[in-house]
Amino acid sequence: MMTLTENAQKIIDTLKTAGFEVYAVGGSVRDMALGRPTKGWDFTTNANPEEILNLFSDSFYDNQFGTVGIKIKEKEEVVDIYEITTYRSEEGYSDRRHPDHVTWGKTIEEDLSRRDFTINAIAWDGRTIIDPYGGQHDIEAKIIRAVRDPKERFAEDALRLMRAVRLASELGFMIEDATLEGIKKNASLMTTVSVERIHDELLRILAAPYAADGVIILKSTGLLTLLLPELDDAFNTPQKSPQRHHIYDVGTHSVMSLKFCPSKDAVVRFATLLHDIGKPKTFLKDGRGVITFYNHEVVSAYLTRGILKRLRFSKKDTDKVLSLVRWHQFSVDERQTDAALRRFIRRVGKENLNDILDLRIGDRLGGGARETSWRLELYKKRLVEVQKQPFTVHDLAVDGHDVMNKLNVKPGPIIGKILDQLFAEVEERTLVNEREALLARLSLLLPPIPQKKDRRGHEGR
Repeated sequence: MMTLTENAQKIIDTLKTAGFEVYAVGGSVRDMALGRPTKGWDFTTNANPEEILNLFSDSFYDNQFGTVGIKIKEKEEVVDIYEITTYRSEEGYSDRRHPDHVTWGKTIEEDLSRRDFTINAIAWDGRTIIDPYGGQHDIEAKIIRAVRDPKERFAEDALRLMRAVRLASELGFMIEDATLEGIKKNASLMTTVSVERIHDELLRILAAPYAADGVIILKSTGLLTLLLPELDDAFNTPQKSPQRHHIYDVGTHSVMSLKFCPSKDAVVRFATLLHDIGKPKTFLKDGRGVITFYNHEVVSAYLTRGILKRLRFSKKDTDKVLSLVRWHQFSVDERQTDAALRRFIRRVGKENLNDILDLRIGDRLGGGARETSWRLELYKKRLVEVQKQPFTVHDLAVDGHDVMNKLNVKPGPIIGKILDQLFAEVEERTLVNEREALLARLSLLLPPIPQKKDRRGHEGR
């Protein structure tokens, strides 16, 4: 049984007491019906924006679509924004995103008729449910279905093409046949959607519990070739051959890697999905039928950089994805030296170590191998151990001030050279990174005192 939250009930009670109709609607009602946690409640009412503003002190109105925001506070801090929208009808979507004309509607049924999917077109006031399009049935059947004509719904707002896939990925629902066909026929409309909205929706798909299924839907509907043509091409590149463990083509392997990647971070999952997109361009097959992809990680990083720039990823996310893709082909060998492990950590970044290991797990499982091996487990342990050693001069137990005080020298390039020498000895394990030991070693590194020269440039005696 669904129960309104305390704050949601207050909004409904306030509007009803003032003589207006009001219903919770959209994703919040859907989530409550599914027993899922929800926030950011949406409401619809026959009150106009001015009347809503007069009823709620912590409210604001800054758009032409009849939506008033209500600040939800806890201990004087805003923790959520609830939105109340006046019943409305819409006409014309020349930009495939926003209505050209909005008019206030008269009934809840009229308002629900403009919504995207049946599971989002359920209204509820705490006692009465209004469900003209069978949204409750579709929730039980786990179906994503467009309200009325799919062609019209997608033509109104082209982002709904991706939103249908995202909802299926988040909820584990199937997309109903007519709606799926509507996505296929209208896929080209994605070119009218802003890059920023595509970026956000794609990350929400990747963060979803059924992200891999979502990518498969993107491919089957023709959306993937518009969004990530580099990945779409990978489905045409085989990998199965003698002397290779892979059982899938590159595209399917990439999706399976995403499926098994243990990270919940959408950015890490994106790196996992893209880690092998350089393989189609590095594909070689010799006379014995053995397939190779030499330097595919370098090409993958190059192609990934273009994708991230195209989708306007932040510099922080770009740097992370590129590091994971570029260095995902790291060797796991028990004979590697500590110096080699430190080089790997510097390349990837300490902050990305767990992420690249998650990518490796996804890569292994996505290729038909076991999740781990004794070599990988040993490698993980050694990565932990080598991090206990200093990685840079800044990790030494002494600094430039210690050098100047101990050797009585002034600031200058010689300070850096001496610290570099100490670090090299610590890294080679001929010197321990302990303050007393480093200070004692400093005494033996006193630089030679340069001799003065006479006016003719000759050294004095």
